[in-house]
Amino acid sequence: MTATQPAIAFSTPTPQTLPAGGDDPTRFDPREAWYPVHYVGDLDKSRPTRFTLLGQDVVIWWEPEAATWRVFADQCPHRLAPLSEGRVNEAGQLECPYHGWAFSGDGDCEVIPQHPADQMAQISSRACVQSLPTSVQQGLLFVYPGDRDRAPLVEVPLIDPLEDEAEGWVLMNTFRDLPYDALTLLENVLDASHIPYTHHKTVSKRDTAAPMTTEVPEFGKAGFTGIWQEGPRKGTLGTQHTTFTAPSLMYHDLTSKQFGRTLTVVYATPTRKGECRLFARFPFKFTSKLPGLFIGLTPRWYSHIGNNGVLEDDQIFLHLQERYLNQLSDHGEKPYAQTCYLPTQADRYVSAYRRWVSEFQADPFPGQALPTERSLPELMDRYHSHVEHCHSCRTALTRLQTIRRVLLAVAAVVFAAIPVTVALVEPLPLWIGAGLTGLPLVGLLAGWQLGKLERKFYEGNPIPPRNRD
Repeated sequence: MTATQPAIAFSTPTPQTLPAGGDDPTRFDPREAWYPVHYVGDLDKSRPTRFTLLGQDVVIWWEPEAATWRVFADQCPHRLAPLSEGRVNEAGQLECPYHGWAFSGDGDCEVIPQHPADQMAQISSRACVQSLPTSVQQGLLFVYPGDRDRAPLVEVPLIDPLEDEAEGWVLMNTFRDLPYDALTLLENVLDASHIPYTHHKTVSKRDTAAPMTTEVPEFGKAGFTGIWQEGPRKGTLGTQHTTFTAPSLMYHDLTSKQFGRTLTVVYATPTRKGECRLFARFPFKFTSKLPGLFIGLTPRWYSHIGNNGVLEDDQIFLHLQERYLNQLSDHGEKPYAQTCYLPTQADRYVSAYRRWVSEFQADPFPGQALPTERSLPELMDRYHSHVEHCHSCRTALTRLQTIRRVLLAVAAVVFAAIPVTVALVEPLPLWIGAGLTGLPLVGLLAGWQLGKLERKFYEGNPIPPRNRD
């Protein structure tokens, strides 16, 4: 989209579609919408995966016969054991780990091992598991937690430019479980004015900050659009267009002569009060092929280390800010504009978003208390918030640990061989002595460097680059 193109207009529901958020024009029901829960490429077809959506624990599993992803409530109807601790059995059914009850893809109970087959207790509706509608789009698995009859008629929130122009995009993806609400995440990423300061020395510089004049030409239950006519870096890159598609999708759209078209896309999936999963996507259409080639050659896990560093730039203060806001707004009773002072046009997107949440009663966890404030190590955790859920990072970490162990073992063996070699070989040639001395040192140095890299899979640096000397 160039500066001369109009802002994206929201589609009006047709007789064949229904609006996200339910039919009440004054309220957005968070359950009546599609949410991404996982990149498909990070899911393991051989075992169930646990996730939490809007406070409900669910299990994601692959049904071989239907060749599709299924999502169930993560509770066996028998004794409420989590099905995510079970397995996909030889018949291609999800099997409970407790007593072996097995379920087909639609949630029907197919097997109760402890019950005589001729009595058919499994046909009771009480033996069924709640099955949630799913859809795989643009590499993401989406789930609909509301009325399953509405699901086929509600549009999945997609990145429209990727649908409109499917060819030529270079795409970078990451995700992370964050210690603050989806509301806080969306408010933060809609606010482009924080980038030069919060992300100084990571993706921006303080000296690129300038007054912002933004507009919100469209606003309604379906979301809103925004235009920043001058655009980032003091107008050197061109006009930036912003779209918020309720309840979870936001993207900035920028076209410049220097870099081509760039999108910054964020999905904020609410998991629990004070927690969400971020899906960040960065589609590029470069003016030359060289940048895309470099991105294609960069391992995904290596990009994720850098992405996690950027997220940690504001991880600590957003976690705390959310609690201050909750206290000063009397737990959400006081209007946002009375709690926070928003005097600049740079705050228009934040004001529009908080107005949308308030006007359409869209808080996914109204009245719920925030969890206990997390410690610094918990806030900087990378392994549990990302690595264990990411196929590329898990694989890279395992290989890295194996290489490091081999290097240290070889160094130890060579070091132990020095006295024996000296005793058996007289006089000791210089090249053998240099090798016996140098190999352990090289192995130890390489192991030390790999150990430093390994730590980046487990924890981030609590001191962001903007605050380092």
